[in-house]
Amino acid sequence: MIRAVISDFGGVLTTPLIESFLAYREESGVRFEELGKAMMRIAERDGEHPLFELEKGRITEAEFLAAIEAELGEDVKLGSLRETYFAHLQPNEPMIRYMRELRDRGLRMALLTNNVREWEPHWRAKLPDIDEIFEVVVDSAFVGMRKPEPGIYQLTLERLGDGARPGQCVFVDDTEVNCEAAAALGMRAVRFRDADQAMAELEGILRGSE
Repeated sequence: MIRAVISDFGGVLTTPLIESFLAYREESGVRFEELGKAMMRIAERDGEHPLFELEKGRITEAEFLAAIEAELGEDVKLGSLRETYFAHLQPNEPMIRYMRELRDRGLRMALLTNNVREWEPHWRAKLPDIDEIFEVVVDSAFVGMRKPEPGIYQLTLERLGDGARPGQCVFVDDTEVNCEAAAALGMRAVRFRDADQAMAELEGILRGSE
């Protein structure tokens, strides 16, 4: 029987992340390909991917931006990233309502997000009742791990406590590799594409486990 639901935040409980990144590209003129190549060069040189280090809380947002700016050249300034990103990120109200309904149906609820330490007040503001819906919130930037590392899923299960063995949980995320990691640990996984599809798949799993 499924007893717990573990949900991603960005791209599941919000509008697609690509919309925020496209808006930033339009405002800054910096292409994704340039950012990606800059991060890969840093990773190859330093042995650590800067985005992963940021999401694990090992470097600050300012350090991350400074490293990318230095790699791209003096004319590039990325300081508006946070403001633009959140200005174009909106709540996915149907999914939020559904998560609240699942809680009211007695399911244990957890939120598992790869995020940035300095961004916590901003993403929480997009979901003011987060602590009402989710009894457990695991933010990569505060635990030193990130999806798809097995440890962060295991930590989420530990914090849920009794009734949250992998086989009793369903995980929802918009990134395939994160879903694959959850499935490898024994969870049921739903790859989010849109609200109707995700809710239908979740309902199928929940009813099938009754």
